[in-house]
Amino acid sequence: MFEEIPEQFLMLIGGAFVLGWLVAKFGTFLSNRIRDRRRDPRDDRIRSLEAEHRIAKTDVDKAQDEISKLQAEAKEAQESIEKRDKVIDDQMEAGRQLRSDLKDSVLKTRELREELSNRATENVRSEVKLREVETELEVSRASTDLIATGVLDYSVAPDDDEDEADQPSAYKAAT
Repeated sequence: MFEEIPEQFLMLIGGAFVLGWLVAKFGTFLSNRIRDRRRDPRDDRIRSLEAEHRIAKTDVDKAQDEISKLQAEAKEAQESIEKRDKVIDDQMEAGRQLRSDLKDSVLKTRELREELSNRATENVRSEVKLREVETELEVSRASTDLIATGVLDYSVAPDDDEDEADQPSAYKAAT
C-alpha cells in the first residue's frame, strides 16, 4: 500500500503532522502565558490558604509537643507537691506528738515538783518535831540531872506544905 503512494505525498503528510504538532505547542505556550496574566484570584487564595494550613499544622505539632512536655512537668510537679505534702503532714504529726509528749512531761514534772515540795515540807516538819522532841528530851534530862544532884529537891523546900496544896495532884505524884 505504501508503495503506490508517491514519496512526496508521504513527505507532505509527515511535514503537515510536524507542522501541526509545532502549531499546537506554540498555541499551548501562548495560551499559558495569556492564562498566567489573567490568573484567577481564588487560585492565589487557595495557595495562600494551603500554605497557612501547612504552617498551622507545623505550629500544632510544635504546640502538641510543648503540651506533652508541660503535662510531664505538671505531673512531676504534682508528684513533688504530694511528696512535700506528705512530708509536711509527717512533720505536723511529729510536732503534735512532740507537743503531747511535752505536755505530758510538763505535767509529770509538775507532779514530781509537787511531790518533792510535799516531801520537803514533811522533812521540815519532821525536823522541827525532832528538834522539839530533842529539846524536850534535853529539858527532861536536865531536870532529871538536877533532881539527881539534889538541886531541885522539892521535899526540902521551905514552903513544902503551902506549895503542895496549890499544886495539882498529878504534879505531886511526879515528884
